[in-house]
Amino acid sequence: MTAIVPQAPAPTAAGSASRAAVDTGLRPVWITVAGKEFADHVQSVRFYVLLVVVGFAALIPLYFAAERIRSLASEVSGAQAAFLALFVLGPDADLGPINFTVQAFVAIAAPLLGVAFAFDSVNGERHQGTLPRLLSQPIHRDDVINGKFAAGLAAITLGLVATLLVISGFGLLRLGITPALEEVVRLVAWLVVTVLYVALWLAFGTLLSVVIRRAATSALVGFGIWLFVAIPLIGPLLVGLLGNFLAGGATSAADYYGTVQWVQRLLPGQVYAEASAALLNPAVTTVNASEIYSAQYAQQMPQTLLSFDQSFLLILPHIVILVALTIGCFALAYARFMRQEVRA
Repeated sequence: MTAIVPQAPAPTAAGSASRAAVDTGLRPVWITVAGKEFADHVQSVRFYVLLVVVGFAALIPLYFAAERIRSLASEVSGAQAAFLALFVLGPDADLGPINFTVQAFVAIAAPLLGVAFAFDSVNGERHQGTLPRLLSQPIHRDDVINGKFAAGLAAITLGLVATLLVISGFGLLRLGITPALEEVVRLVAWLVVTVLYVALWLAFGTLLSVVIRRAATSALVGFGIWLFVAIPLIGPLLVGLLGNFLAGGATSAADYYGTVQWVQRLLPGQVYAEASAALLNPAVTTVNASEIYSAQYAQQMPQTLLSFDQSFLLILPHIVILVALTIGCFALAYARFMRQEVRA
């Protein structure tokens, strides 16, 4: 039996999705909600603005390093991992604490996408007064938050895939570099890890949207934390100073850098940076700072490049950490939303 909905001047997207789900009954309701939300995301100005931001985040380091990339392509034509240099190669000049590579810029821009697509996902509906009308339909409450999260993640993934294709097209057309099969596999794996990193920030933005009533306040909190955590000049610098203080009593360089790295891994950006470095650079044979700065490791460091399987095993703990953090943030948002009073 179809529920009777009061007449509204302008039906909302969420309300339309709920009515379509009730009428069809052929698929889970959260998929219908996600489909409608995804269409709204793709047609919104926000999506195109953020797509341009991510595009500039990828093209700026390519612009700065164009001469080095062309030189590399001519000198190492046919060498292994030459195509991956597009993502890890930076300008020749020292430009300060910021690493001007595609990998580093995506690491800064990716959290922005997650927060921007989720900070008003729930409290925006509540502010417009459409959330009570949506939940008055014969649908489960968790279908709403699940559909919104899935739609946001799908829209961001679409933007990241487009960015990756643009960079790859630049390498193919402008530089004449053809990727090997293992390089393609590494790029796909890096894309998956990047989407997982974005999902963490999307879950965090959803949590802010559920806990904080006003969308403007949740946006300020989300973007403030993004500035503190993702920008190398603020959060990582302070965490590095804390690591230096805690490692002051270290008796060796390996212990010192190991302690600093352990403190830096409190930030998810450090975990993602280490995983990206191992995937995009087969020459990275360890992500443990205590091993890198040990004399024994320096003497026994292999000269060959790691295979994808070896690199994946190297970053498997990082993937587990990102998955656990994402599930934790979304579980908190889910539990809080299920217990909230949503009546107008």
